[in-house]
Amino acid sequence: MRYGRLLAATLASLAASSPAVAQRPSTTSRSAINIPFEKYTLPNGLTVVLAPDHTSPTAAVNVYYHVGSNNEVVGRTGFAHMFEHVMFTGSGHVPYGMHDRLTEGVGGGNNGFTTNDETVYYETIPSNYVESAIWLESDRMGYLLDQLDSAKFSAQRDIVQNERRQRYDNQPYGRTPEILTAAVYPEQNPYSWPTVGYMQDLKRATVEDVKDFFRTYYAPGNATLAIVGDFNPADVKRWVAKYFTDVPKGKPIPRPSVRPATITKDRHLVFEDRVQVPRLYLAWPTVGIKTRDNNALDALASILTDSRTARLTKALVYDRQSAASVSAGQQTREDVGEFVITITPRPGHTLTELEAATDSVIERLKHEGPTADEMQRALAGIEFGFVSGLESNLNKAITLSQGQAYYGDPGHYRIDYERVKSITAADVKRVANTYLGTGRVALSVVPNGQTELASRPQQSGKVTANAEGGHYTMESK
Repeated sequence: MRYGRLLAATLASLAASSPAVAQRPSTTSRSAINIPFEKYTLPNGLTVVLAPDHTSPTAAVNVYYHVGSNNEVVGRTGFAHMFEHVMFTGSGHVPYGMHDRLTEGVGGGNNGFTTNDETVYYETIPSNYVESAIWLESDRMGYLLDQLDSAKFSAQRDIVQNERRQRYDNQPYGRTPEILTAAVYPEQNPYSWPTVGYMQDLKRATVEDVKDFFRTYYAPGNATLAIVGDFNPADVKRWVAKYFTDVPKGKPIPRPSVRPATITKDRHLVFEDRVQVPRLYLAWPTVGIKTRDNNALDALASILTDSRTARLTKALVYDRQSAASVSAGQQTREDVGEFVITITPRPGHTLTELEAATDSVIERLKHEGPTADEMQRALAGIEFGFVSGLESNLNKAITLSQGQAYYGDPGHYRIDYERVKSITAADVKRVANTYLGTGRVALSVVPNGQTELASRPQQSGKVTANAEGGHYTMESK
């Protein structure tokens, strides 16, 4: 088969000997959760994390690049997400379609995702195809630009633009997340724009722009290769050395350092959209992933809306029956975060009424703190989600990679787990008082021509979207 000839040629062109590496077995932890792993680094800077698990004859191969939309600049947004698409179009020794044949064609799968802080590519395959997956990832890390030309780039740029139209511009309430971040963060802050990028920036992008972005960020020194599942570590080390050793290390990475945002006073905004029902969003700037407070904010969100008896859900949906739905969540990123509450009213009830009722519930919680029963339910749910999220080979691989990228320790999940278990009612009360005070964005999304349906319409500045798709003008009131 054609792949056999390609693989043989690639094997011959790469170094046959394994490099000397510093190996560090995972340390023993008292945590109830433990993923045995080994970490080492190739001379070109690639961090490798191996976690054998012979439970099933499958494995996950995950390449984690520490690059996301926060590495972009004003006027050049969407590059990280665009490369998520470009990376599936073939590379130096892998024609378009071969990646799918060697994963989906053998009963596995492959995909990727991009966030503000990371770009991740992965394969889930039967264990006898681990070598193939390693080769595929090495080829697009080292040889992607060999096959990237203007025609291929233009095709993927069109796909990304269409994705933006489908998921954001033409989706009811679809622009809300990017309006909120644009309102919470200053324009130059890299968390102020969406991961998908602004349409006008995508249109201006050239193939040379994205090639420069790739050369900077998609290098071994900015990547973690995590392999979890049924494999022989000695074999995998030999394959990793063969396929990745010759990939150039790349230049030092310019890593952004972003402070959490502050809002000195409440800001009311109204955005007209093609929707049938108005909706209210309340967003407070909070903290990033490297603080303990994000765990307590997760518990706070659960106590407010995660069940029928949660405080906001019970008060607005069931007791007063003024809201059709309400949800809350802590949106945690590497450097920053936002706590967001979303409320959809029932007919006959206004967003102004719902904002006041929400404030009343929050103020009571800030004064009283959560009960022991509320804490027990919230922490049980969070702990269950944490543990069940580590069931698959893929999720384990992503978790180990994130620990390495953010903390230099693939085993940092153990610290996160202990932090979750140690959250107290006092912690939840403290973060509620610290973050959910004056200094938020209250965004009302209303049907076109009905700005009077906004919460506090006389105080709301109008949000106007750029006709090209992206960037917003926000009036101040």
